[in-house]
Amino acid sequence: MSIATRLAGTQRRKPDEPGVPATPRRSHGVAPPVDLGILRCPTTGQPLVALDGRLACADGSAVYPVVEDVPVLINEGRSPFRIADYRSDSTRSPALSRVDRVLSRLPSMYLNLGTRENLELLSDLVRSRSTGARRARILIVGGGTGGVGYEALIEDQRLECIDTDISLGPRTQIICDGHDLPFQDGSFEGVVCQAVLEHVLDPVRVVNEIHRVLAPGGLVYSEVPFMQQVHGGAYDVTRFSLVGHRRLYRFFDEIKSGMQGGPGMALGWSIWYFMRSTARTRTGRGLAYVLASLTCSWLKYLDPWLSRRDAAVDAASGTFFLGRRREEPVSDAAVLASYHGAGSATYQASGVAAVDGGIPD
Repeated sequence: MSIATRLAGTQRRKPDEPGVPATPRRSHGVAPPVDLGILRCPTTGQPLVALDGRLACADGSAVYPVVEDVPVLINEGRSPFRIADYRSDSTRSPALSRVDRVLSRLPSMYLNLGTRENLELLSDLVRSRSTGARRARILIVGGGTGGVGYEALIEDQRLECIDTDISLGPRTQIICDGHDLPFQDGSFEGVVCQAVLEHVLDPVRVVNEIHRVLAPGGLVYSEVPFMQQVHGGAYDVTRFSLVGHRRLYRFFDEIKSGMQGGPGMALGWSIWYFMRSTARTRTGRGLAYVLASLTCSWLKYLDPWLSRRDAAVDAASGTFFLGRRREEPVSDAAVLASYHGAGSATYQASGVAAVDGGIPD
């Protein structure tokens, strides 16, 4: 089975819900074509031109296929993905099994805190910067299957959203590797990168690419997991605390950051994966999910209450960052000063040592 096929089968489902039904590809004409003028060759950085139903680098050094109206723009020299894996008969999700359909009706193990409100704020900020007749552009990295709160962006007719992914999802307009985004410098007023950076091999390089394709003063919204188990097999690589997340975006001024998934969700996942670790078969892992869903899914409802407590960020399932592009990096001292968990100055003043994780003497 090719890499593209494996990804198409795994990335179309929410990581916490093994039975979420796959969404069919949009029919031809629903996804507006991407302006060729903002694209560039992911290998050489040269402009792209149309060539016999394909896209070619202007200097003739590379040619890229178009699969189901979606260009496949991957720099194979710096990516584990192969262009030949992307065929219309190999990138669709397999049919959902009866077991998966049953699992999809169980209580969710996932609760997102405030993403829609954050994306609405991003939308407002992007539109406030928009000038001229052209709609403000927002790049969605890893948006081929949509995401939590995306309606705040895609339903706004004043915005042009361009969805990219490494797999051919229902919303994918460009197939690309985030390590080499195939767009000209400064092409976007905003970028959304939701639950993507944990799946890439070099998150710093991906964030550098996000910085490059943003116009001066452009905005980014990012979500990453922290206290969360592996949910993408080999394609699940890294975790970040809130401070680690902040440092990734040190070439951005912070507008807002915080907890996106709380300790209750993290605890529920931990119990689920503890049960899962005892199973030796796919059936056993499915039963572990059923048991965890029925007994532990309620824990996530504690998170809105816990989110009002600074210490909760140290046990967060995931965090978010909303920032504005800048030319010079924020100092590491400023990054460290952004911490506001159980070891913060507030807790130290209360007689709780930062070094002992918040346990009173």
